[in-house]
Amino acid sequence: MSNIKPKAPVLAGLDIGSTKVCFVIGTVNPDGKIDVAGVGTAPNTGIRQGVVVNIEATTESIRKAKEEAELMSGYTMSEVWVGVSGTHITSFDSKGMVAIKNKEVTNQDIERVIEAAKAVAVPADRNVLHVLPREYKVDGQDGITDPIGMSGVRLEASVHIVTGGYTALQNSIKCVEKAGLRVSGLVLNQLAASAAVLSEDEKNLGVCVVDMGGGTCDAVYFVNGSVAHTSIIPIGGHHFTHDVAVGLRTPQVAAEDLKKKYGCAMASMVNENETIEVEGVGGRKARLIPRKDLADVLEARAEETLNLIANDMRMSSLLPMMGSGLVLTGGASQLDGLVEMGEFIFDIPVRRGGPNKVGGLIDVVKSGEHAAAVGLLLYGLSQRKDLLLQSQQQTGEMINLGESFDGIAQKVKDFFGQIF
Repeated sequence: MSNIKPKAPVLAGLDIGSTKVCFVIGTVNPDGKIDVAGVGTAPNTGIRQGVVVNIEATTESIRKAKEEAELMSGYTMSEVWVGVSGTHITSFDSKGMVAIKNKEVTNQDIERVIEAAKAVAVPADRNVLHVLPREYKVDGQDGITDPIGMSGVRLEASVHIVTGGYTALQNSIKCVEKAGLRVSGLVLNQLAASAAVLSEDEKNLGVCVVDMGGGTCDAVYFVNGSVAHTSIIPIGGHHFTHDVAVGLRTPQVAAEDLKKKYGCAMASMVNENETIEVEGVGGRKARLIPRKDLADVLEARAEETLNLIANDMRMSSLLPMMGSGLVLTGGASQLDGLVEMGEFIFDIPVRRGGPNKVGGLIDVVKSGEHAAAVGLLLYGLSQRKDLLLQSQQQTGEMINLGESFDGIAQKVKDFFGQIF
């Protein structure tokens, strides 16, 4: 049997987190769906709260994760979609209005109205990451999500604009490029994670997704199927680990292991008689303590974190519109008891989310910690319609994303040139 790979378009997503770097490679199958082909992770110490603090360490982590994913998938990547988050991200709402040409809304009118909404003064030290349309109005008629083909004179758009700090984004790009990759695009982490874990029904009913990472909790709110608000809460899994290290007097590495193996966010769910072994600091002997002591430490931090998220929801004034509740994803959301505590604090349905819209190595990426990286593949595919056509034809040489784009664009121009 030959081991030649099928000639399918390939995408890569890179989630550079405060705890680890995750690199995911996926192929586009003939149905237009993503099949995960390779996953690589590497611990990362070069990022704090989403901002690069050590370029060398971050570059090395990216390189390791990339090699692992390439080895697993058999593909070599030169381009990647990069997720960004951190305390430097800010967002705001804007509106735009244009006259409709020929009395019927076309794609060009939508592009013009979004350009008009984008025409706001953004400080020189900030870059616009996303302009996300919330809703359109045609001659004052509101609540329209897709106005193409409608008759009218005036088209208005409400958009949500996400910006990031110029230097923070440049440092992230520099790390990726030093690891031998080109950046296809920068994507807000929680937006990517929501693409992987949410269903269309949840988006339409109203939902909040919180991507709980090592350094920050990144929230994105959907109302009527569109993004209504994004926010960053500067607290994450690192804080839980630090509390365990201080509270139980144990090294950070041991604290992380304890949290993952035996951690629980609600002390009442833990057996009173269960004991765990805790490593000592500086050569001191390991000792046995009740598991409940660990849960007590984690419970206090979990309650504080969830209350900060609840406060953020109240401040956004979107809480009454969250019809399908809250979805927790990301590495820190894997803590036992967090969902139960969440239902108690938020008084709305809470669930844990993992990637559910992909095929291939689904067992490897089904946990929340891979949500953002898998979401980057889905986001990349939604931005690159040419790949769908190509995957359906399954012809020509295997295309490494990005390099093919200019060629395809030229072919399309030539094709239309011949017709007309």
